[in-house]
Amino acid sequence: MTALPPIQRFTTRSGIRIYRIPVEAFPNFLIVYCYVLLEAGEPMLIDTGSGLGVSTDQLLAGIASVRDDFGEALALTDIRRILITHGHIDHFGGVATLQELTGAQVAIHALDRRILTNNEERVVIATKDLKVYLERAGVKPSQREQMLQMYGFTKKHLRSVKVDFPLAEDTPLDGLRFVHTPGHCSGQVCIIVDEVMITADHILARITPHQAPESITHSTGLGHYLDSLAKVEQIDGIELGMGGHEEPIPDIYQRIPVIRASHLRKLDRILDILRAEERPITISAISKHLYPDRHGYDILLALEETGAHVEYLYHHGMLGIGNLEEVEREDNPALLYGLA
Repeated sequence: MTALPPIQRFTTRSGIRIYRIPVEAFPNFLIVYCYVLLEAGEPMLIDTGSGLGVSTDQLLAGIASVRDDFGEALALTDIRRILITHGHIDHFGGVATLQELTGAQVAIHALDRRILTNNEERVVIATKDLKVYLERAGVKPSQREQMLQMYGFTKKHLRSVKVDFPLAEDTPLDGLRFVHTPGHCSGQVCIIVDEVMITADHILARITPHQAPESITHSTGLGHYLDSLAKVEQIDGIELGMGGHEEPIPDIYQRIPVIRASHLRKLDRILDILRAEERPITISAISKHLYPDRHGYDILLALEETGAHVEYLYHHGMLGIGNLEEVEREDNPALLYGLA
């Protein structure tokens, strides 16, 4: 079992208490943070972990610690709302269990709503879209099948749940404001609590959040993500960011240009790769240049990250398709990208 960081308490200027609870997103791999908010209306929970392994047990122990170690008069059934920042399994996978244990209302942005309410349908459609993407990326059939199996494995344990209300920018909730920041995920929201922003996976302290192409899922993709960074950059008065992973962010306004620069370097690197190749190549080939030492599920993540950047360059007129006749003739051939 991964050693967890300590639970942290933050108090905003209006007296809202935020408890930052770490849990394992996946067994022995990746820590995700859930948040308990007190004095912002009824007690609420933001994100629920993955529901895999000991994730839910750790979250329940963390909520109990808020009572036992921090002296809060909080029972599990006092939690009346569960807010989900976005529809990725490490943030919502435990929601069915937590909803059953608390009886709380569940909320998520409208663009991610079907991930909770129609999960079985969503897995089928998303897997099909991913299969098409991998074919167009030039991934070999045997490797495609392995990736699709890995993609679907962790999602099969999920159960659909009712969503009681949407998280929307024009509808504050007990003083909380929501900022829709698509890119990393279609329905990603950041939550403003006084001078604190819970940034979920939109802005993280050290890594740049994973990008996937919009050709797989609408309202993802690098273009949406960069627009969302600029959107947050225009919001005044944020003194502390708290992400879904890693440590708190003391200055999100300094962090945003660093993330942006990282993506611009990646775009330049892809252009350099294509110049060196002197011929159109597949996303799979570009990905092997960008991420030569990836294994297992990381190969799929690398293909998605590469595809998001290739897609951005293509949409901005900097790349073209080098095998257009084959694309017109065949059902779904691999796309060969070259400099425009």
